Amino acid sequence: MKILHVCEYVRGGIATYLNEILKYQATTEQVSSVHVLMSEYNSDKLVINGVHVDYYHYKRKLSKFIPAIIQINRAIKKIHPDIIHIHSSFAGLFVRVCFFFKRKRPKIVYCAHGWSFLMEISRYKKKMYGILERVLARKTDRIINISDHEFIGSLKYKIPKEKSLVIPNGIEDRLYINKDVALALDPSKLNLLFVGRFDRQKGIDILLNFFKNDPLKHVRLYTIGGNVLDPVLKKIPDTIISLGWIDHNVIDSYYEKFDAVIIPSRWEGFGLVAIEAMKNRKAVIASNRGDLPDLVKDGVNGYLFDLNHLEELTRILTTVSKQELEAMGERGFAIFQEKYTGEKLNQRLMDVYQQLVEGHGSQRSIEQVHSMRQSNVKNRRNRYL
Repeated sequence: MKILHVCEYVRGGIATYLNEILKYQATTEQVSSVHVLMSEYNSDKLVINGVHVDYYHYKRKLSKFIPAIIQINRAIKKIHPDIIHIHSSFAGLFVRVCFFFKRKRPKIVYCAHGWSFLMEISRYKKKMYGILERVLARKTDRIINISDHEFIGSLKYKIPKEKSLVIPNGIEDRLYINKDVALALDPSKLNLLFVGRFDRQKGIDILLNFFKNDPLKHVRLYTIGGNVLDPVLKKIPDTIISLGWIDHNVIDSYYEKFDAVIIPSRWEGFGLVAIEAMKNRKAVIASNRGDLPDLVKDGVNGYLFDLNHLEELTRILTTVSKQELEAMGERGFAIFQEKYTGEKLNQRLMDVYQQLVEGHGSQRSIEQVHSMRQSNVKNRRNRYL
């Protein structure tokens, strides 16, 4: 089968996700060719043997939407894929609009990587995004939710359950450690690492204000990342060390050096940084938002805190020891191996593709997934809806 992945911006979590699945798809016998189409702006360069990468001219401005749709439509006609796998909401709009008045089309798999209507936005916007997603779902064969949290939330906005699946994110279990990475940390301090975009969703402003207003002398915060969308930071305080964007091929070498990873997200469809930390045997200190409480079991592989009660974070950081964090990191690694490896992610995706191309067995598969998750939905509905 021929697969085309269409994206908007490819950076951060999306880049990690794509790197994981593209390397697999480029080498499996089930796939004849793999193509990626993404914005030339705000995207990392993907260089993977056997993967054809193309770009379209686009920035997230209303005036750029129609040109983006035209460019994407031309690329689809040229590539003629069997499967189009769409990543993120805007790419989902651009691709599916192309087929709204056409009968014949490739099989379309869509993953929002975090539903827009579950973000911290106005009720009006949530409602409008929900309506738009339901309309576009008519031209979608499979809708992939990256977590139970996302799936449960989608039910409130009437995203078709019969088309929906939950496939959690996964990453390669192999570590890439470069001993030449020069980063000397003070062993007498509790060294924390933030990894992600510097935007409102990721809560980096909350974290920096916390350390600015309530400094903990025994804690040192480092950040990996930078602005992509909706920047909330102009300047990082001198007390916090910014490492900038780090090549994903060496990021394990940085995780290795820290005592714990901190994730202060306001909302999170999954939390890829959490499983990267778990893979590297690091404890995770995270907000109790989105899917993070499913990834981080409080007191087991890390701690959870409430963004509205940051005294909880103060308590955690003033009472936890490095030995406790190390033990939590080991437990997190066991959870990662059980649930979140790249092998599991890739096999689940290939099963979906194969079922769509062959045209059989897919409904039974979806019914099995819904049956397994029915109790979770009932238990957690009040929490998210």
